Amino acid sequence: MPRRRWPIKALINARLVADGKIYENVTILFDNTIRAVDRDVNITGCEVTDVKGAYVSAGFIDIHIHGSGGADVMDATSEALETISKTLVQTGTTSFLATTMTMSPEHITAAIDNVRECQERVSSAQLLGVHLEGPFINPARQGAQDAKFVQKPLLSSIEKHMDLVKMITLAPEVKGAEAFLREIGQQYPEVLLSIGHSDATYDEAKESFELGVHHATHLFNAMPPLKHRAPGIVGAVFDDERVSCDIIADLVHLHPATLRMVWKQKQESLILITDAMRAGCMKNGCYDLGGQRVEVADGEARLADGTLAGSVLKMNEAVRNMVEHTSMTLPQAIRSVTEFPAQRLHLEKKGKLEAGCDADMVIFDEGLGIIATFVAGEMKYQRSL
Repeated sequence: MPRRRWPIKALINARLVADGKIYENVTILFDNTIRAVDRDVNITGCEVTDVKGAYVSAGFIDIHIHGSGGADVMDATSEALETISKTLVQTGTTSFLATTMTMSPEHITAAIDNVRECQERVSSAQLLGVHLEGPFINPARQGAQDAKFVQKPLLSSIEKHMDLVKMITLAPEVKGAEAFLREIGQQYPEVLLSIGHSDATYDEAKESFELGVHHATHLFNAMPPLKHRAPGIVGAVFDDERVSCDIIADLVHLHPATLRMVWKQKQESLILITDAMRAGCMKNGCYDLGGQRVEVADGEARLADGTLAGSVLKMNEAVRNMVEHTSMTLPQAIRSVTEFPAQRLHLEKKGKLEAGCDADMVIFDEGLGIIATFVAGEMKYQRSL
C-alpha cells in the first residue's frame, strides 16, 4: 500500500544539526518525507512553522530500550507498545528496537509476536523491529537478566522470528555460539550481532569479530573490566576499528571519565542508547523488569541485591550528558543517536535530514529540551515554542 502523503509543510528559521555541523537559518520542506533542505526554499502554499532559531535534527533512534511510561516490551500487549511509542517522542526518539529480556521461550515468543502484530499500528515512535538481548548470554555476566532462562545459541529456536530480529546481543564464548554466528552470518547478514552479557577474554572477543560480531552492547557493563594484562572485551573493542559500541550515558552506568575515554577511542563508531525499563519517564518507586522487582530512586534502577537493572535515561538526556561531560560537540552527539544507529541497522531513509529521507525530526532548545517531535511528517509531540 502506498504511503499516504500529507500537505506540504515547512519549518523555517531552523538551526539544522546535520552532517556533523550546524547550519543557520535553514528551511525544511516536507510531507511524510523530506522534500528540500536549504536556506532558499519556496514555501508558497505550505503550512509554515517558525521554529525561531531552535535546533532541528533527524529523529533519535534507540536500538536498545525495554520500556518507558510504565510499559515494557515483555508485557506483550498492544497497549504496552503504544504506551512506549507515545512516551518516547517526548524525549526526541522517533524510532526504536523493541528489546526483549532473557525470559522463558514462551514469554519471548509472545513479545515478538506482539511486535509483529503492532509494528504498523503504534501511533508515534516507529517500531523498527526486535533487539534480542539474550537468551544466549553467559550466566556469569547476567546483570539484570534471569540466569535460569539462559539458552544455548540455536538458530532453530528463533528462526521463525528472524523477519523481525534486527539485532542480537549474545555471549560468543558460550557453547554453540560459534556455529550460531556462522549460520546467522550466512543466512541473515544484515542482522547486527553484538557482544554483551559476556565473560569473553580479549582473544575470544577478537575471534568473535572474525565471525561477524561487529558491535558491543552497553560497553563496560555486564562484561569483564578492562585490565592492563587482561584487556577483555573492552580492550578488544578499542583495538578494532570495525567494531562499534553503544553506551548508557546516564552518569550511573559509566563515570564521566569513562564516557570521555570511550568517545576518544571509538569516535564515529559510538552509539548512545537508553537501555530504559518501564520506569522511564515515570516517578521513583517499585517496578518490574523481566519478572524481577526493581527499585527506582534518584535516577537509578536496581535489583534488590544492588545490581543495576537497565536505566531510566531519556535519549535527549544522554545527548546532553555527552556534550556536557566529554569533548563531543552537539553535532557529533546528535550523529551518535541518528546517523550512526541508522547505518548499523541499514536504514537508508532514517538518521538524516536530506531530500528523500523519512520526515522524522526533532526540534530542541539549547539545553536539549524537546520542543516538538515529528514522525513521518506528523507532529507527535509539542510543547510551547
